[in-house]
Amino acid sequence: MIRFSLDKIMNERGLNQKDIVEMSGINRNTIKALATNANTRIDFPTLDALCRSLKVLPGDLIEYIEVHPNDNA
Repeated sequence: MIRFSLDKIMNERGLNQKDIVEMSGINRNTIKALATNANTRIDFPTLDALCRSLKVLPGDLIEYIEVHPNDNA
């Protein structure tokens, strides 16, 4: 399973969704969806804006979690 880790970065840095919107210029609904893992995709321009504004690499925002067939994920 692929998970977007924006919420973890926000928690580590003491940022809220409004902070991310102001820093990145990304629409607040998009930030909300990304922070709650409600999105099923992300556009490269959005990923680029987050990487630039948070000074992270794409791999810092996207993580792979192995799910086994009998896990309830």
